[in-house]
Amino acid sequence: MGLFSFSKSSGAKLVSKKDEVKASAISAEELKRVKADAMMKAVNDLQLPVKDISLLLNDDVVTVYGEAETQVAKELVVLTLGNNAGISSVDDRISVVKPEPEATFYEVKSGDSLSKIAKSVYGDAMKYNTIFEANKPMLKDPNLIYPGQMLRIPTL
Repeated sequence: MGLFSFSKSSGAKLVSKKDEVKASAISAEELKRVKADAMMKAVNDLQLPVKDISLLLNDDVVTVYGEAETQVAKELVVLTLGNNAGISSVDDRISVVKPEPEATFYEVKSGDSLSKIAKSVYGDAMKYNTIFEANKPMLKDPNLIYPGQMLRIPTL
């Protein structure tokens, strides 16, 4: 559990251009609800073994609660929530049923690739698939990472 920092200026947009136009006609509370619903949908779409998940959105901070079966599921929830434009941190309040060592998080920099990150972290560029697999289903393609994105780096 803890507070994880993210790049507020990068990541998926929580609200589409069409919804931004609509947002000018709704209250700030309603817009916050729309953003929270979008984040909850993104987490649920991953179909991770997490129960009783709930979140609170306060400005650019998301607080998430629930119970994860594994440390991996917990970390993927935190990354899915934090890798959104406008989110600067995730306050993780998720408990883990089967505790295991935590992975480290890595912020992608301009010019990075999974193989470059693997070379830096593991000393072997060919271990890029380890990082890719550790970030699935959040990552769909090993070539589609972006600066500011946070990734799980598992220990070998």
